[in-house]
Amino acid sequence: MLVNGIWQENWQPVQAKDDEGRFIRQTSTFRNWITPDGAPGPTGIGGFKAKPGRYHLYVAYICPWASRTLMARRLKGLEALIGVTVVNPRLTDQGWRFGGLPGADEDSLNGARYMHELYTRADPKVSGRATVPVLWDKKTGTIVNNESADILRMLNTAFSHLVDQGPDLYPGHLAAEIDVLNREIYGDLNNGVYQAGFASSQQAFDEAYGKVFARLDALEARLGDGRRYLFGDDLTESDIRLFVTLVRFDAAYHGLFKCNRNTLAAMPALHAYMHRLLALEGIAETVNLDHIKAGYYSIKALNPTGIVPAGPVAI
Repeated sequence: MLVNGIWQENWQPVQAKDDEGRFIRQTSTFRNWITPDGAPGPTGIGGFKAKPGRYHLYVAYICPWASRTLMARRLKGLEALIGVTVVNPRLTDQGWRFGGLPGADEDSLNGARYMHELYTRADPKVSGRATVPVLWDKKTGTIVNNESADILRMLNTAFSHLVDQGPDLYPGHLAAEIDVLNREIYGDLNNGVYQAGFASSQQAFDEAYGKVFARLDALEARLGDGRRYLFGDDLTESDIRLFVTLVRFDAAYHGLFKCNRNTLAAMPALHAYMHRLLALEGIAETVNLDHIKAGYYSIKALNPTGIVPAGPVAI
């Protein structure tokens, strides 16, 4: 991680833990927003106006948080407006790096070798982990935002006057319900699988494992009534948030993170729902199973031999 702009090479996947061994996720550092007129968003300062070609996403196919932003970019028709660079999924002693694997890009925009170099360009004294996604402003040469929830929401509206395409992922009539469901999915499932995988005590693992499968059971029941998406016929950001965990479940979380009560394939409503989203135009292009397996199984704390399993071969 970075401490006052200096990279510390003893990189560890566990950011912090409490006295009971529970995994604690780092808070994002950069929280500015792109808006149609450049006015400040809910957090941060102003000046980031929506313009074609000004902004760029740095992502990893392994990362569910980054994949949220790739999905939103595709669903909202923003491919021609916002470029993308994909990092190598295998974590190194210096964190995310560029190139070196099929499907991983060199940083042709800034010429960086590692993601942390972009963080120190944006703030020479920054401290914390150099995470993805990163939403980069080419005009000012800085990071706009590295919080996936913010990026997902701004991509829904910031460019609507430039591109009229895709569903409203946060419709007003569902906003309150989306906020509640988002918190439940995040706490119990999106972050819950990580709390199980990186637990350092049996108590912490048991708590996280219980939350993961209680939430999966509740979602299986919710989707068991035949609805297409979580809120019926409306595709929302809650569906994106859920999908990115489901699509990684059998390949990574079931085995490596010990969330092994059952596979997702054993839950018919959730499994069918995942494939409905995967079949949406362009969404399969945001999923790379080879990167997902290569990335998760490169985590030395969980898999010291670095052996990547042969299966699953398909989602």
